[in-house]
Amino acid sequence: MNISKSEIESTTVFRLEGDLDTNSSPLAEEAFSEAIAGGCGSMLVNLSDVGFVSSAGLRVLLAAAKRLGGELRVCGLNETVNEVFEISGFITIFSVFPTEEEALQG
Repeated sequence: MNISKSEIESTTVFRLEGDLDTNSSPLAEEAFSEAIAGGCGSMLVNLSDVGFVSSAGLRVLLAAAKRLGGELRVCGLNETVNEVFEISGFITIFSVFPTEEEALQG
């Protein structure tokens, strides 16, 4: 799992690459926690380069959203990841956008 972070206006943008699963979830959790502890108020997680999200990955996203206290948006869900979000009900928990540009505007 590769994770890059940038600041765009007042949003912390994370771009994940690889699968968000049991093995990579601790890396994502650490990155999200550091941003939140640093005062991040709005977070966008770009999943365009993520092939699969497991229940462990979903838990990390949910925990980050709860700790954030602000809005956590996700974008770039492929068909497989979108299906996981739909089946789990997470599609209604997060603000989901097709692209990063739309998520930053939304």
